[in-house]
Amino acid sequence: MYLVKTPPLIKTIFSDYIWNIETDEKEVFLTFDDGPIPEVTTWILDLLKKFSFKATFFCVGENVKKYPEILRRIISEGHSIGNHTYNHINGWLTDRETYLENVAKCDQYVDTPLFRPPYGKMRPGQALSLKSDKAIIMWDVLSGDFDKNISSEMCLENVINNFEKGSIIVFHDSIKAEQKLRYVLPEFFKHLSDNGYKSSDLKSLVNNYAEAF
Repeated sequence: MYLVKTPPLIKTIFSDYIWNIETDEKEVFLTFDDGPIPEVTTWILDLLKKFSFKATFFCVGENVKKYPEILRRIISEGHSIGNHTYNHINGWLTDRETYLENVAKCDQYVDTPLFRPPYGKMRPGQALSLKSDKAIIMWDVLSGDFDKNISSEMCLENVINNFEKGSIIVFHDSIKAEQKLRYVLPEFFKHLSDNGYKSSDLKSLVNNYAEAF
């Protein structure tokens, strides 16, 4: 069970997390979780370049260790990166010390103050510890590209029907999501472009947060 559009009440309750970016511009913030992997991430990078879009990639440390050249490409092409733990662990099922150690291990490969918890799940103590030096990035729209029970067409509808100015949108550069992505992303990118939208990365947020510490 998941919500495609994050309700305002949840954003209010967890107001110290970042769910969207306040802007009057026709601008969204594409994000990709779980990579990098050669089968999917490189194709996404090619597509982003075609549309002159920027994105933020929340990387799993063990994948970066395997494919450091893809991380270098992400950075060299002007995208932002975020920490997504080393092993994609579930905070609700992990004690605080082990969780923080896993995040720190990812930090060895992914140098960034941005963090997104896998599954969006963290215990309060974990979040409190991480907030001392990381911005916790959540989302406004969850595409559902990981959901085997929805069609590619429904996944596209999820994002087209729910995004707005400043939305942080989640996709996954993973094998599980690949089939849907190859249908959804070209169509969604075209929809954004045709309607005068651009996609930006979260680099300004990275810089602003880093300056605060």
